[in-house]
Amino acid sequence: MLIQVLGVGCPRCSQLAKNAETAAKESGLDYTLEKVSDISRILTFDVIRTPALVLNGQLCCSGNVQTVTEIKAMFPKPGET
Repeated sequence: MLIQVLGVGCPRCSQLAKNAETAAKESGLDYTLEKVSDISRILTFDVIRTPALVLNGQLCCSGNVQTVTEIKAMFPKPGET
C-alpha cells in the first residue's frame, strides 16, 4: 500500500504521518510512506487544505489530523482492492 501524506512539513503534517505509519504497522500492512511537500504535486490531488492523507492514490481526508484508529478504518479490508 502506498500511503502519502500531503503537506508542507508543519507539525500537523508530521503528526498525520506518524499516525498513518503507526496505523499501518499495527495493521500489519506492507506499505510505503511518502511525505509530499511540493506544492505543485499536492495540487494534483485537488487538495484545498493540508494535511491530507492519500491511500493508493485515493484522497481519503484533508484539513485535519486523523487518529490512528480513524486511519485504520480507512484501510481496505482483506480481499478488497
